Amino acid sequence: MRNSVYMVALALSVSASCSAQKALVKENAPYPKFDREAHRGGRGLMPENTIAAMKHAIDLGMETIEMDLHITGDGKVIVSHDEYVNPLFSLTPDGAEIPKEDAKKYVLYKMTYAEIAKFDVGSKPYSKFPEQKKMKVSMPLLGDLIDEVQAYLKSTGKKQVFYNIETKSSAAGDGTVNPDAETFVKLTMDILTAKGILPYTVIQSFDKRTIQIINKKFPNVRTSWLVDNKKTTAENLTELGYKPYIYSPNYKMVTAEVIKECHDRGIKILPWTVNTKADIDNLKAMGVDGIITDYPNLLQ
Repeated sequence: MRNSVYMVALALSVSASCSAQKALVKENAPYPKFDREAHRGGRGLMPENTIAAMKHAIDLGMETIEMDLHITGDGKVIVSHDEYVNPLFSLTPDGAEIPKEDAKKYVLYKMTYAEIAKFDVGSKPYSKFPEQKKMKVSMPLLGDLIDEVQAYLKSTGKKQVFYNIETKSSAAGDGTVNPDAETFVKLTMDILTAKGILPYTVIQSFDKRTIQIINKKFPNVRTSWLVDNKKTTAENLTELGYKPYIYSPNYKMVTAEVIKECHDRGIKILPWTVNTKADIDNLKAMGVDGIITDYPNLLQ
């Protein structure tokens, strides 16, 4: 009930101040010549999508920290890839394993942030990433993560990083695991605007609706079209309906021809998720504009 009441009220204000929104980013910061991105903060080394991971990626010298967003039941923007508390690397508030039968029980969109924050997403060994440092840590709110990162940059004197932020939504999930696209965008952009980091932000998604909305309402905000299919570059870009700042395919889709087509169109190409030195070196030699990886140490 709290979901529906909150979201209906929020939807009433979604279309307000459209002209003001278009003026929010007067000038974007210069984009890195070659963009090294820590996927989910570099989950090969640190618990994914956590503040600790983002700081570690900064220490490794990455130009960009990449992260994923979901919306909680009480309308908070939370940093998480999965739509539920993932039992592969999470423990319950009392430190217990999540039973297999409860694998998708804890849906973020049906929980308050106070409830979600009690889960530990960093202590449990994660077999997929044996090098990952273990620590007790919770899923952060987007606003808190930005505050922590910006304070860390200031205290250490390190260069401002870019934020590559993915909206994790789908039309099939509307109303069950995510709000509608308009609401998702409004909640996200309200925070990014308030925090003043839009000149250093890219919004990416597999959900074309969210970045289409951003392109329309916030035309100066950089967007990235995530793809993983057998369509041609031209077909994918036609489906999107506008020219994104970045085209971001699964790295296995990348060829010299795809890179040339993107560059001929004035679009940067950043493949994901590239986790071996050999593949990284090959893609760099081919001329991609950056690399997204779980192992940012490979990009040093």
